[in-house]
Formats: sequence, structure tokens, C-alpha cells
Amino acid sequence: MPALLNPGATIRVLRQGTEHEPVIVIDDMLAAPERWRNLAAQAHYGKIGPHYPGIRALVPAAAALSMRDELSALIGDVFDFAVVPPVFECFFSIVTTPPHALAPIQRLPHVDGLERERVAILIYLSGAEQGGTAFYRQRATGFETIDRERFPRFEAALKAGVAEHGLPPASYIAGDTPLYEQVAAYEARPNRALIYRSCLLHCAHIPPGAPLPADPHTGRLSINSFLFASG
Repeated sequence: MPALLNPGATIRVLRQGTEHEPVIVIDDMLAAPERWRNLAAQAHYGKIGPHYPGIRALVPAAAALSMRDELSALIGDVFDFAVVPPVFECFFSIVTTPPHALAPIQRLPHVDGLERERVAILIYLSGAEQGGTAFYRQRATGFETIDRERFPRFEAALKAGVAEHGLPPASYIAGDTPLYEQVAAYEARPNRALIYRSCLLHCAHIPPGAPLPADPHTGRLSINSFLFASG
């Protein structure tokens, strides 16, 4: 398989928030983004999992593995892994749920796992008009990452916050709220990637009025890959 990553990509490692967790930002990441868009256009989409506010399709395993292997040295260095985890899941993803139809849990920042050795690779294949990704700090605890040790305090603070302030309105979170402070936000750009620990509190930053079609040609299309040694 030819190289998937663009040797001319721009790579930045940013440290965000009070916990100074790294986020890798790669612009012009893929050598041939149109090939990925074409692959996404041919995929078969459906609901995968209860929490993602849209539809997903599996990325071919060989492509997902090649991407992980080409990024392995960078990820190992930034996140201090002696061994970079294998690919656990990899999807083409399209956000399709309108704000009024969001479940309460989808209106809040979330983590994709409680393990510090789990890493997310997010690649935008659509543009800024479809929205980027923002990261958050829970006000009551000051937590920006949630692991197994922190989870009971995080959950208790969330329940207390909802009891005091009520559920968030039926919309995608944007900026500060009574329960969360926004730590950082990254604009979507075609062929931009974000790589971060899955235990960082984050959420899609969807602009108000975004149409969110279920069409890989015009919708908020991304590649979401998760590295984790589940066994």
C-alpha cells in the first residue's frame, strides 16, 4: 500500500489547559484526501453505538492499520508510549442529529474511554462551516481528563450540577456553560487531523444552523480512529 500520509504535512504539538495535555494538530495530513473521500462515498452507513450523534461506516482495516503504523513514531514520542497501541476501531463518521433531537448526554462534553493509553485520531474531511472540536474542563472538579480514579468524583459533580442548573438546552455545546469551561477549540479544515488522549473531555463544536446532511459529499465527514490494546 502506498504511503497514506503527506510528507509535507505541518505538525504542531500543543499543550492545553491546566493539565497541559498534548494535542497533535496536523494540517494537510493525508497524501491523497480525495481517495479517502471517494472511499467514504462508497461506504455503507448506519448507527454504531448509542452516543455518537450521527452515522458511521467502517474504514477498511488495512487502511486504518497503515495510518496507525505511519503515525506510530510521532504518537509514541508525544504520548511517551514504549509500544503504540493497535487500532481498536476506525470509522467514517457523519454528524446528522439536529440540535432539538440530541439526547441529554449528547449535549455535554464526553470522553471516549477512561484509559490514558487510549488515543483518538480525528481527521476532518469537510470544512470549517461544518464545525470543529472543542475541549472542556469540569468546573466543579477542575478535571480536564477523566480516568477510572476520577470518574466517581466526575459523575457525582455532574449529577449535582444538573440538579442545580438543570439539563443543558437541546443544542450542541459551544463555549462556557454553568458546568463546563472551554479549554481549547480547533477549527475544522479539510485534511486537518487532531490526535489526543481519549480521556480528554471534548465535544464536536457544531455551528448553529449547520444543516448536517447524511451525505458524505456535503455532510460533516470525518475519520475517527481509536488506538487501544483492549486485551
